Amino acid sequence: MISRNIIKLNQVVLKGARCFSSNQTQNNTQTNQEANFGYKKVDINQKQSMVNQVFHSVADKYDLMNDILSLGIHRCWKEEFVNDLGVLRPTKIQEKDQVIEQPARVLDVAGGTGDIAFRILDKHKSRSSLNSKNLKVTVLDINESMLEVGKRRALEKSFSNNDIDFVCGNAEILPFEDNTFDAYTIAYGIRNVPRIEKALSEAHRVLKKGGRLMILEFSKVEQFPVSEIYKQYNMNILPLVGKYVVGDADSYQYLAESIDKFHDQQTLLRLIEEAGFKFASYKNLSFGISAIHTGFKI
Repeated sequence: MISRNIIKLNQVVLKGARCFSSNQTQNNTQTNQEANFGYKKVDINQKQSMVNQVFHSVADKYDLMNDILSLGIHRCWKEEFVNDLGVLRPTKIQEKDQVIEQPARVLDVAGGTGDIAFRILDKHKSRSSLNSKNLKVTVLDINESMLEVGKRRALEKSFSNNDIDFVCGNAEILPFEDNTFDAYTIAYGIRNVPRIEKALSEAHRVLKKGGRLMILEFSKVEQFPVSEIYKQYNMNILPLVGKYVVGDADSYQYLAESIDKFHDQQTLLRLIEEAGFKFASYKNLSFGISAIHTGFKI
């Protein structure tokens, strides 16, 4: 039994590696660039595989990880994030003598476990005036372990392939045609992308005109003493909780460091604008522990 489990684990890791390598080929032409992996400086082409390993190790306990990172408040933040997305209407296309409705399309990047996607679908179905078939969410993640969790949960929730599909891919090289999606969401994933500017450029490319970018991410707390309390929790308490609750101190050490090293709200806003998005803005949640950034393709 133990040997079979080891073989199964190796297969999952290898699948993730294949997904990673096939999507990274174009990026490996760049050399001598560095990226932050927590507090460490690493070759930018190595960061994704290192992040990938972190999320292989936490995939089955991802929701617990978010509860630990945010003291459970992430559930409220995600609810507000999905509410802010608003109503997505199907696209009407004239074909000969009839009008055909195409479902609204959402791309949820780095959303492997399906958490945001399920919330979007549930919110859509809760609006009684909307046809549930008029929305489809595509979940893209570079990590196969995270995607396997999402696929399993989709079956448990009785979502069909018409509601949601799962794609293994890289945020920096999206495997979709231009002008495909009505909305692009990414929750707690953008800080793990080695080349954020490239990911934002790809988001702009695959969105339809009028499409909306939405980012939910840990951010910077300015108010003292909340800022100091939050930093001390992340750097001192979080790794200990990861060690004794989840049995993985190193992954939680990286996550804490990645939050501390990530851009502040204004810097991320500037990157969004430089990628071509208009009417870009952000709002802080819980003193800026998290923030929602948004922009539109015009």
